[in-house]
Amino acid sequence: MVTECFCFKRNTLPSHYKVKEYCPLVFKNMRERFNISDESYLKSLTNGDVEPIDCSSGKSNARFYASYDKRYIIKSITSEDVEGLHNILTDYHKHIVETKGNTLLPHLLSVFRLTVEDKEIYLLVMRNVFSTKYKIHIKYDIKGSSVDRAASLKEKEKDSPTLKDNDLINDGRYIKIGTEAKKIFLAKLTRDVDFLCSLKIMDYSLLIGVTDLDKSIDSTLDSKVSEENKLESDQDNLSPTEDTEDTDDDQLNVPTPPDSPSSKLTYGLFGLPSQGPKKEVYFMALIDILTHYGLKKRSANVAKTVKYGADQEISTVKPDQYAKRFLDFVNKIIQ
Repeated sequence: MVTECFCFKRNTLPSHYKVKEYCPLVFKNMRERFNISDESYLKSLTNGDVEPIDCSSGKSNARFYASYDKRYIIKSITSEDVEGLHNILTDYHKHIVETKGNTLLPHLLSVFRLTVEDKEIYLLVMRNVFSTKYKIHIKYDIKGSSVDRAASLKEKEKDSPTLKDNDLINDGRYIKIGTEAKKIFLAKLTRDVDFLCSLKIMDYSLLIGVTDLDKSIDSTLDSKVSEENKLESDQDNLSPTEDTEDTDDDQLNVPTPPDSPSSKLTYGLFGLPSQGPKKEVYFMALIDILTHYGLKKRSANVAKTVKYGADQEISTVKPDQYAKRFLDFVNKIIQ
């Protein structure tokens, strides 16, 4: 499908360009299951300029942008990523259907190919894990590994650095959401990780954003967002389903994960309030789910094992090993 030019801001693109949308009907169906209307989605992507985000701390050299209302993240991906996504799309769609959109997996919403003067760029649009209303003061990219899992000095010098596993450990930080909320969150996380493991996917991360409520909070959206879009933002942040997983939330005296009515209205789909002494909110979801354990990763596993030793927690391991270690680590840091 080639999208018509009027769907994009003409003043930000040259006169000779073409946009192709991949599998539009599949992604449209998934957006519906994520409770995102076509009208509000198109408005978010086209009513204002996207904003570059300096958040790529990995080796992919991917570029990130936020829609003008901060509801969606746009990531540049490679042709190999497009192929990898195509290979899992049927299973991913089935998982979204079975879970009624209630998942910690990335909410994948569109894939585009932008051709400008014979240069091609692939773009993946995803729902923002973080809230549009609350400032993120600290964020972590967690893989459950200890080898090479600390942010570089260059990364830490950024205004909003992405820290890693060893940084979280050295900070002495725990995600204190309470026993019942932890149980529900881990059940959902385990279900999603088992799904990834079944597809032989590894090297994914748990993205954690921490809002300190005692610090200054940007309680409103960007001034460019109209009151109408604020209402739409609240509606799009409702859980895709009113069902909960084996738990009657009304019977709990603690905040629950994103499918809780109180949570979804206050902190969006991925926000969980702290049950510790600090007034914090944690935004948590899985990211980077397109790495298949193929020949390239097997070779990397051998190389890192030789370099660091078989007893070291390298990130490149078989999918089942990766999943177990990942879940064990997350279980330890959540209280």
